[in-house]
Amino acid sequence: MDVAVLGATGDVGRAVCANLIEKRVVRSTSRLQLVGRVGGPSELATHGLRADLIDAYDEHAPFIDVATTPDDVVADVIVLAAGATVPVDPSQVIDRDLLAQRNLATFREYAEALAAGGTGQEVVIVVSNPVELGVAVLAERLGRHRVIGMGSWLDTLRFRREIAADLGIHRQRVSGFVAGQHGDGAVPLWSTVRIRGFDGGERAAVVRTLRGERTLDTFAAEVAAAKSELAAAGRTDPGSAFAMVDTLRPGVRGVVRPYLTHTSGAKTSHATAAATVDLVDTVLDGREIVVAGQVALDGELELDGTSVQGVLGVPLVVGPDGWSRVLLDDLAPDEARRLLAISRQIRSSVDGWLSGVRA
Repeated sequence: MDVAVLGATGDVGRAVCANLIEKRVVRSTSRLQLVGRVGGPSELATHGLRADLIDAYDEHAPFIDVATTPDDVVADVIVLAAGATVPVDPSQVIDRDLLAQRNLATFREYAEALAAGGTGQEVVIVVSNPVELGVAVLAERLGRHRVIGMGSWLDTLRFRREIAADLGIHRQRVSGFVAGQHGDGAVPLWSTVRIRGFDGGERAAVVRTLRGERTLDTFAAEVAAAKSELAAAGRTDPGSAFAMVDTLRPGVRGVVRPYLTHTSGAKTSHATAAATVDLVDTVLDGREIVVAGQVALDGELELDGTSVQGVLGVPLVVGPDGWSRVLLDDLAPDEARRLLAISRQIRSSVDGWLSGVRA
């Protein structure tokens, strides 16, 4: 099966392309399409990236070609990583509203091109931010079940890693999901956490210890306070800032560590690419697997007696045709409250962005 990467020459796009080939997710009998922008700097860079990837992986590289207009995009799985990104300098404030304003045209352009010229079977994985806006735009034109935002899967992998680090075990032994909005609006679902080799009582004791007495009702304030403290420390002693992250509880660390990593100048391209390639591999694999992702819901989830409408990150069953259903058991009261509040925030923001009104 073939994969196209829109925005292939960006930091994340390059890492995605390399991962797809190195991990043999796109096999030598398939095609990897690198998509840039005609007339822009990426037009030449896309051809250069093609040559570099062939040099690096010639022994098992797939057929690699270049496209420079949305109408030329053809693939079974499409990774949307094009558009503006958040700068690494925290003093250059680009909030989600401005990012949405800059990327909305890109989302719409690719959505229209794929709706008009695609096969009607493509699965699109949205990486570009705001991921919730990208999902909303693409889902409206292509169908809800064919569009998945990767933000919640990346947040989930980070959450699992932080738990595993505290327990001194490998991440593969930890399951559990993060839902909600990618970034500060992430909702760690502690009720979904399971640890291989731990029985129910042991798991509950570990969760109580790692989570502490606080609930998700204070989570947003904790994240904001931690980011403010880390930003101040990072300006004077970067090493101490990273050490401070390790003193936070796992749910908060999963949000603020990527923020510190990005603003350090290192960015988070490799982690983002690895999570994205995980989703691509899941779709190409042909089996149904439970992951997490942002999708456009239409009543598949009920929270506190309210049917959720609009884009939200949730645990999903994903297969070769996209996502089929939400897989989420009864949540703890604070989880349901927080997730419902985030769903309303996302819907308000997306509605404002689509109408041209800053949320």
